[in-house]
Amino acid sequence: METGSYWLIIDTTTKVVLGVLVTLGCIWLSRRWHQHNNPLQLHPLQRKINLLEEISSEVGHVNHSFAKYSALVIESTRFGKRWPPARKLELERVNSELVAEFEKLAAAEAKLLMLGEKTMEKTLRLYGAKIAFFRKQVYVGRQDISEQEIADIKHSIMQLREQFYDLLSRRYDKLLTA
Repeated sequence: METGSYWLIIDTTTKVVLGVLVTLGCIWLSRRWHQHNNPLQLHPLQRKINLLEEISSEVGHVNHSFAKYSALVIESTRFGKRWPPARKLELERVNSELVAEFEKLAAAEAKLLMLGEKTMEKTLRLYGAKIAFFRKQVYVGRQDISEQEIADIKHSIMQLREQFYDLLSRRYDKLLTA
């Protein structure tokens, strides 16, 4: 064989070996990344912390939607029949958003039960029930409810929210120090 043929064989072999090494390296990195980012591969303590963070976020979304809803519905009781139709449409949109957020609240309750956090779940369930009570008591067109009554109902909702976050915060801190 000629010297040129040897170089051609060595060159091709080197390229094939390098290709195999790059492929194996990519597979190894991919598996390592997947293991690191797979929640099932996380330490149980870290998984609990992540779940509590998800729960906090879900409840935060519900609270944000409720704040928008309550502001609009309170505004509607102040203005009565003079309330602009555009605001009424906005309230309908926010009401739909709040109803959709209640699905997240149910998911948060389920996660808490799964974690064995019955007190926290009960507080969260009461929080959701108070929001539902608010929606039944304060609505567009209702004129026989005073602003003080509305404020009292809203205050009780905020108290339950605080209780829930106090419990969540204590549990979260306990897990972080474990």
